Amino acid sequence: MKRIIAKRTLKEFWEVYTDSEQYLKTWYETAKNSNWKSPNEIKETYASASILKSGRVVFNIKGNDYRLIVKFNYEKQWAFIRFIGTHSEYDKVDADTI
Repeated sequence: MKRIIAKRTLKEFWEVYTDSEQYLKTWYETAKNSNWKSPNEIKETYASASILKSGRVVFNIKGNDYRLIVKFNYEKQWAFIRFIGTHSEYDKVDADTI
């Protein structure tokens, strides 16, 4: 991805949930250095990712302790971080529209 928007969201999260920091940094570097052109290409890298509608993908972070929702624009190679949270927080959002 040429551009990942809202890295600050990840940083603010790992400052509270310090056990997530290295996992989120690894995800960020992997995504930044990837040239994903479709959800299938993301699945090749992250087999456990859940593909949703509207270009959204849910990533399991730290062995599924946390959930990360990212909206992708594959054509422009942009990734928009829409949500990062615990499972109970994730259960309270609509992953298809957040």
